[in-house]
Amino acid sequence: MPDELLLTGGLVVDGSGGPAVTADVLVRAGRIAAIGPGLSAPVARDVTGRVVCPGFVDIHTHSDLTLLSDPRALSKVHQGVTTEVVGNCGLGVAPLAPGVPVAPIRAAVGYLDLDAAVDWSWPDLAGYFSVLAAAGPGINVASLVGHLALHGSVVGFTDRPAGAAEVDRMCGLLGEAFDAGAVGLSTGLVYAPLPYVRDDELLALARVVAGRDRIFTWHVRNYDDALVDSVTQAVRVARATGARTQISHLAAVGRRNWGAVRKALDLVDAANADGFDIGVDIYPYLHGNAPLSQLLPAHTQEGGPEAWMPRLADPAVRAFVRAAWVDRPTGWDEITLSWTSRPAPDPVVGSSVAELAAAAGVDGAEIVLDLLAALGNGVLMTAGGRSEDDLRAVLGHPATVVASDGLALDPGGVTGAGVPHPRSYGTFPRFLQRYAADLPDGIRRCTSAPAARVGLSDRGLLRPGAPADVVVFDPARLADRATFTAPHQFAAGIDLVLVNGAVTVDGGEHTGARAGSVLRGNT
Repeated sequence: MPDELLLTGGLVVDGSGGPAVTADVLVRAGRIAAIGPGLSAPVARDVTGRVVCPGFVDIHTHSDLTLLSDPRALSKVHQGVTTEVVGNCGLGVAPLAPGVPVAPIRAAVGYLDLDAAVDWSWPDLAGYFSVLAAAGPGINVASLVGHLALHGSVVGFTDRPAGAAEVDRMCGLLGEAFDAGAVGLSTGLVYAPLPYVRDDELLALARVVAGRDRIFTWHVRNYDDALVDSVTQAVRVARATGARTQISHLAAVGRRNWGAVRKALDLVDAANADGFDIGVDIYPYLHGNAPLSQLLPAHTQEGGPEAWMPRLADPAVRAFVRAAWVDRPTGWDEITLSWTSRPAPDPVVGSSVAELAAAAGVDGAEIVLDLLAALGNGVLMTAGGRSEDDLRAVLGHPATVVASDGLALDPGGVTGAGVPHPRSYGTFPRFLQRYAADLPDGIRRCTSAPAARVGLSDRGLLRPGAPADVVVFDPARLADRATFTAPHQFAAGIDLVLVNGAVTVDGGEHTGARAGSVLRGNT
């Protein structure tokens, strides 16, 4: 692999939002050496008619464990992603309080756990980073601290407030993770035991975040009927503590809630006008993806999967859950099973709950309760009920960046099972091809803007001295090819991807290079 590579004649969009210019880009020793006309080098590639831009920075991902299953990050790097941030939605894999077994935490974050062969042996974030670096990732990886691991390992899985000493212990563990290089904290207030968290705990953790100038990302408590109240909570904590805040995958679920995102964005605007720093991210699709267990009332999930799975056999518990589902904002026809922990192919995968119910002669609630009783967090869904107008309102907002909420998957390996959300393969090409009316601004929302949100100041821009994370794409052919029924398809039009100067995708083919780095926040 050459130490020096010259890309000639391309349309350079540098990630700043500034206008595109025709220029050459010289890469040397893993960094951008020069940008301008008339450059020369022994090894040159004509990229006339192509866009040359920074690698995409995906700040909302769930690749914590899949990168250890296959470090190449195929589904991500083939769409131009060169940097991921893991540990989102509160579902990180470190740190755990000393002496706490991994098993209950691993079961609680089952959404991340597509390969049971991955050996989760680290106790803290420094240990996770060591394991990840030893695996040789094909892209750069930074990490948030997942609130679930903190709370679950210190407080447990019961519905009770954390005591003062427990809050202090979580704050101490969070500080240690920041010392190890975490770029922020994430919470996910729908993932048990986090629905049981009170504001005093959130405020205390947010003060640690603010004191270290990191970011606090929120999978808010509710995205359907209580979306505005849930965003209000996140904004209230930001105002009280000054923590830089990110509202994750902002969307309103259920037709009766369409339009609520505008009220949520008004809250963001008001806080930013008052001098606070609140951002938003979203992926360009009208379906989400989550554990099926997210549908359960929080009370039902107390004690963790080992407790609530057998509890779902109790007729009284099933009746309680059924009653909670009477007025759901989405129908069973809008929920499709995308993956289970059973050996592939599982015949239920790819079918909607309504289809399975009709085939079995029962209602949708029966199907879901039976699956959860058998598999716990080992069953995933894609869920609809969203509005195109809402999506465009969020994507067009000045505080919004693009992020996939997906995973790095290997279509030919263990993590290629099922019919996952296509966002893992196509988020960034889809956004640029379908939604980005202004290409420089669209690329900014995929590169420098998300990098800045998480404090990765050396990523997301093409400038001399910066690491050479570079994407070359054909704007005439750029397209997401992954669909909800056939998701394991790489994007089209991504001609060349460099990660830290190493040619990683060339002509749509992976070269085998694994030149990614573990990125650490300022310590």
